[in-house]
Amino acid sequence: MERTLAVMCGAGVLPALVAERARAERWRVVAFTFDGASDLSARVARTVPSRLREMGPILAELKDEGVIAAVLAGRFAMTDVLHTRTSTADEAALSIQDRAGSRIDSRLVEAVIALFASVGVEVLDQRRFLGDLVPGAGCWSRRAPTIEEWTEIRRGLGLARAIADASIGQTVVLRYGAVAAVEAVEGTTEAIRRGTALAGAGAVIVKATARAHDYRFDTPTIGPETVTAAVAGGAAVLAVEAGRVAILDRQAAAWAADAAGLSLLSVDDAG
Repeated sequence: MERTLAVMCGAGVLPALVAERARAERWRVVAFTFDGASDLSARVARTVPSRLREMGPILAELKDEGVIAAVLAGRFAMTDVLHTRTSTADEAALSIQDRAGSRIDSRLVEAVIALFASVGVEVLDQRRFLGDLVPGAGCWSRRAPTIEEWTEIRRGLGLARAIADASIGQTVVLRYGAVAAVEAVEGTTEAIRRGTALAGAGAVIVKATARAHDYRFDTPTIGPETVTAAVAGGAAVLAVEAGRVAILDRQAAAWAADAAGLSLLSVDDAG
């Protein structure tokens, strides 16, 4: 029997990767595309343009298409969520906010999952379709961190986990032990630009996740764009939590890091 999967598509390359891997697993894929999403018409059975403030039509399409599972993939900017006016949201969209009680809270995850479950759709862990994009510990650049940089990395890993646990952000920028930037709603790349501008050359950037992070809703990622921002700011290290943060186009990211002498790595508590 044919299985139909809905991919809820934000910006970036992840939706295309998820769609391709889902097709390889013999899913019929329907793409619901939100602002910033790429054209996936060549990769999916059908494309449905969608809006965050109009969840009613999305639920109807899920039922009409016989969707049994969904994957959220790509970037859904928190500024878009914050700027969505209650007066323009439909009843289904408002029910998510009412259930969650917040637009930036872990309860929002459960509210979305419950809404999808109401039409028989299970939200899947994104990592099922990401494979080796979420690597274990390792250094992906030619240059490894210095002893002094490892001290900063370990401090940064603890701080990044703490702010992620508090639902603030996932990235910190440090220099000489001082925190130059903490990610909030602006996202990783903008936090890096702000932090490196304040810290100056030699900054250490660390991205981690909350201990209870729900991978049905989001897989934290970096990629060549992140490396470019780090290099432009004169950073010395870009480190991510091993086994929990995806590195998109790792080869291209490593090449960009090597060209600038940036240390790019995945780290765990044993690092």
